[in-house]
Amino acid sequence: MVLMDLRLGPGLSGVETTRRLLTLRPVPRVLVVTNHDTDADILAAIEAGASGYLLKDTPPTELIAAVHAAAAGESALSPMVATRLMSRMRAPADAVLTAREIDVLVEVAAGHSNREIAKRLLLSEMTVKSHLVHIFSKLGVRSRTAAVDRARRDGLIG
Repeated sequence: MVLMDLRLGPGLSGVETTRRLLTLRPVPRVLVVTNHDTDADILAAIEAGASGYLLKDTPPTELIAAVHAAAAGESALSPMVATRLMSRMRAPADAVLTAREIDVLVEVAAGHSNREIAKRLLLSEMTVKSHLVHIFSKLGVRSRTAAVDRARRDGLIG
């Protein structure tokens, strides 16, 4: 059983560490315990194979119950995380951003140009532009600034 934070220090990612841990035999259970609560963080951890996702303000009794549940092969989600995931699942399919669209949006929020984003994510500039068109449509916005603002308000990015 591993309790994992998402930010482990410079250059160390809890998501990537989770992926690597899950290649070990026997496969450990990984329970994310963090302060980071954006949709992008939650989805990345779960997609990497985490058995659960809790926030650090989880009461001790709930944390202990979650550790036992994860160790037994069950999922363990804090109520806020479960609510966020349920909302995403209930949203119209065309309104939900893909993981790659969120990656692009994070780069836009960091102030990178399309060319820089393409280089950083190993995409063509046309693919970045295509992702932005889809992002704008799904978020109902017309500009990069509005997309970042909406994504932050909706908790899609930090």
